[in-house]
Amino acid sequence: MAKTLVEIKRSLDGQIGKRLKLIANGGRRKTVERFGTLEETYPAVFIVALDQEENAFERVSYSYADILTETVELSFIDEINRMAVGEQ
Repeated sequence: MAKTLVEIKRSLDGQIGKRLKLIANGGRRKTVERFGTLEETYPAVFIVALDQEENAFERVSYSYADILTETVELSFIDEINRMAVGEQ
């Protein structure tokens, strides 16, 4: 993705309302995979509204530094579908 926090925020600002797959470091060699929608971006954090049928809580927030340090990876569903169609 982007190389600075400002670039990461700008790129996420254009993706608000889109579906995504979130992979986060859960600690102790665990990774957590969740699906949801990018809800809002703020100066230091962004909010993801999670799918209710899969998760016990409604929303999670992460900082842009989490993306920069690769603690959190975001894949937007539209991009995944385009890649899958393009590979066939």
